[in-house]
Amino acid sequence: MYDLIVVGGGPAGYISAERAGHGGLKTLLIEKASVGGVCLNEGCVPSKTLLHSAKIYDYAKGGEKYGVCCKEVSYDQDKVIDRKDGVVKKLVGGVKAALKANNVELLEADAHIKGKDKEGFLVEAGGQVYKAKYLLIATGSGVLVPPIPGLREGLDEGAVLTNKEILSLREIPESLVVIGGGVIGLEMASYYNSVGSKVTVVEMLEKIAGQNDEELSRILQGNLKSKGIEFILGAKVTKVDGNKVVFEKEGKEREVSGSKILLSIGRRPTTEGIGLENISVNMKRGAVVTDEQMKTNIPGVYAAGDVNGKSMLAHTAYREGEVAINNILGKKDIMRYQAVPSVIYTHPEVASVGETESTAKDKGLDFTVKKISNNYSGRYMAENERGDGITKILIDNEYDRIIGVQIIGSYASEIIYGAGLMIETELPVGDIKELVFPHPTVSEVIREALFS
Repeated sequence: MYDLIVVGGGPAGYISAERAGHGGLKTLLIEKASVGGVCLNEGCVPSKTLLHSAKIYDYAKGGEKYGVCCKEVSYDQDKVIDRKDGVVKKLVGGVKAALKANNVELLEADAHIKGKDKEGFLVEAGGQVYKAKYLLIATGSGVLVPPIPGLREGLDEGAVLTNKEILSLREIPESLVVIGGGVIGLEMASYYNSVGSKVTVVEMLEKIAGQNDEELSRILQGNLKSKGIEFILGAKVTKVDGNKVVFEKEGKEREVSGSKILLSIGRRPTTEGIGLENISVNMKRGAVVTDEQMKTNIPGVYAAGDVNGKSMLAHTAYREGEVAINNILGKKDIMRYQAVPSVIYTHPEVASVGETESTAKDKGLDFTVKKISNNYSGRYMAENERGDGITKILIDNEYDRIIGVQIIGSYASEIIYGAGLMIETELPVGDIKELVFPHPTVSEVIREALFS
């Protein structure tokens, strides 16, 4: 008998298990594949490892403008993939060690919820049935595969790839068609463009980067286009025929072909086949319904991470898992989503937290926009020849507090947490102006923008 069974070992699952074990709960973590989930094994970490190699390659090829002349620069995809696999292996080992250190029992097997008796919830895994007082669902999400003719066949035949396969290619495709101009699609488009593929992005919307600020999306598109990536926007994919992607644009049917095709139009919660119906957990559009404490409609059952469909980001999953465990341990805690940052790790990076101009207008908020070129930062100027990055800050006029920040440029991913902290703590703008930022850093543009 356990205090807690966690189903799913991704970011939400393993951090929840660690926190539960540290808090004294007898905890069992069940993961069907590899601990770390999609993020660590097939997403966040592998993609950033590849993108870092591509960034070094970009710098080497374009070093002359910085006074560094490199001759006969080459790229070894095999070594890059080997390094990526090594990074993943080391981090997976680190997660397992942390689980062990917190007295968490790990079972690598499929889990199926059987039901509930007077003592607790019953979960079958590895041919045995386990019981716990509390149950945390953290099964994550999977690739969304729409009913487009030829798509399933393409996936089966290997012409169409998902985020899993694209991160393990040992040969750089001559050409790549990316279906979807969101975060994953753009990051992989950026990577393969840098290392030599002819890349075309086909996006149904009239802009890339999803719900990111429209101005930043245009700047990002311009940067990627200048590097050779072709964008076909406002295009609805109607068929995949071998290595061809057929789409409709402005009422006309067209097609584009590539050596490989990447499907990257989104993800959906993984909730089928795990037995949620056996304990009558409420669902909405395929996601587990949770409240601000990560509780489901069934007492003792919690859900965290992509499976609840609220914010499909690894760092959101970490915090949701912590909220769930705190409440199980009797510590009142709630999940707040107003200051969850998002990042696109292209070159340049795009980072955002809080409201954008579009969402603020939709909510009828009274706000002022402070916008500044990143060239106000001495470090940005020193490291970015002809850089066109900007920083935008949205200020609530009634309360004189920051409600949103968007940055495109170097180090955006490392800066945005500070902006999120300002939003989360509702720090008055006057107080932020008194903060001392290190100089020279790109982060100084936040303070400069407030004085603009």
